[in-house]
Amino acid sequence: MSESRRIEVRSVVDQVYVAVRERILTGELARGARLRQEELAAELGVSRTPLREALRRLASEGLVDFNPNRGATVSRDDVANLWHAWAARVAIEPGAARLAAQACDPEAVSDLRALIGAQRAGVEACGDTYAANRDFHLALVGASGNPHLVRFAETLWVPRIARRIYSLQAVDPRRVLGWADEHDRIVDAIAAADGDLAAALTRRHIAASPPPGGDPGEAALSGELGRELEGDDGAGPRGGADVDAAPGQV
Repeated sequence: MSESRRIEVRSVVDQVYVAVRERILTGELARGARLRQEELAAELGVSRTPLREALRRLASEGLVDFNPNRGATVSRDDVANLWHAWAARVAIEPGAARLAAQACDPEAVSDLRALIGAQRAGVEACGDTYAANRDFHLALVGASGNPHLVRFAETLWVPRIARRIYSLQAVDPRRVLGWADEHDRIVDAIAAADGDLAAALTRRHIAASPPPGGDPGEAALSGELGRELEGDDGAGPRGGADVDAAPGQV
């Protein structure tokens, strides 16, 4: 196959992936709905080959399930899965914040501050602040300079999981502004190259708001795992900052 042909096929797969993903995230394809590949391919005007590859990509994000009897279906929300995703974030994001502080990249710090500004602007405009919040946390992990952490974080911020939790928590604009203030303090610690403080602030920010309907025992477990990964003795941040000033966000 020529290089131009491979690019063309990849472009079709990408377009199908985006189209099906959008239908899932908007609810046009309901949770648990069977994805009849022949009908869906016909609707999209493509063959089943790029559709199958797009569905495999969506399955890797947790948006699609494959069952030997039913074929491909839209994944159902699973409370346990929400908690596992949250616990994983408690474990990895503080470590990423520590690495970001060690790197102390001025451009990354500037980008993080811009995203906090977008979060506040969304509140003032009575708009949706989910994207700015997600982008901040992904940029925080990105500032670590570790591509493996970035890929892992992206799977944990799949909108099917993260947006559902966020929608349950962001009902009060004052709370969203509180999260923005916490983001400010995390970035201040990164800019000051204080890895211990950045990690402690990030952990408490996330751990303060677990998803609803889970097992509180897992919250304790995730906190222990986070400290283990960071090599933290649990003594808390240095510098006298008030890390409990506002509730965190998952």
